Amino acid sequence: MKNYDMNCLKTLILAAVAALSVAGASAAGKAVAVKPTAVRPDMDMIKSEVLNPTSRFYYPKLMADYEKNDTLMTLEDYRYLYLGSVFQEDYNPYRRSPFDSEIEQLYYKKSHTRAELDLIIEYAEQALLDDPFDLQQINFLIYALQNRGKINRAKIWQFRLNHLLEAILSTGTGLDTDNAWIVIDPKHEYNILNFKNNLAEDVTFTAPYYDYIKIRQDGESGDKTPEGYYFNIRYILEEYYRKHPEER
Repeated sequence: MKNYDMNCLKTLILAAVAALSVAGASAAGKAVAVKPTAVRPDMDMIKSEVLNPTSRFYYPKLMADYEKNDTLMTLEDYRYLYLGSVFQEDYNPYRRSPFDSEIEQLYYKKSHTRAELDLIIEYAEQALLDDPFDLQQINFLIYALQNRGKINRAKIWQFRLNHLLEAILSTGTGLDTDNAWIVIDPKHEYNILNFKNNLAEDVTFTAPYYDYIKIRQDGESGDKTPEGYYFNIRYILEEYYRKHPEER
């Protein structure tokens, strides 16, 4: 990507960091901490399996199980579901629902009325029809369901969220480019950091397709907290180049 365009992209990403961080801290339900074993995925195998109608990982089957709240889905199922989405015809990492802006102001409020919680539920569910893996919307949906006393529904969405997070975190350690976490949406980089209780401070692009996000140090974690994490954004960039071939 040209330097000018990368700088513009960096500016846009950093502008979103504060919004995602504040939103994640103010209104969201809390995700359960997960530390899955990191196993680098074989993306060629995943592509073959999710496109094969006879495979247990055939994508339409996985999505059907996900949508019917199948709690028997394993971490492996979620890895194929999450990573396999990049091989679907409708893959679009820049997809944004019109419902996002409808309830953005609600997300920043310190407390919500019953009517406002119902609106969050309604709009979040609509947004998730547009993008089933919008982790932020899932998080807010859990928050609203819990506070409306809809505990069983909240638990189902919490199960989904935990397993999607595990699917991402299981792709690596995030500590170097060889072990970068694979994400299918640029927002997921910051969602992951927020769920780990980290705040992004700066982002640096490393060729050919890595983001390094430096995290804000609070001085309380000592040497246990890395200075930042690496994300593999290969499939996000490939889709960008497909739409903007002149930028290659």
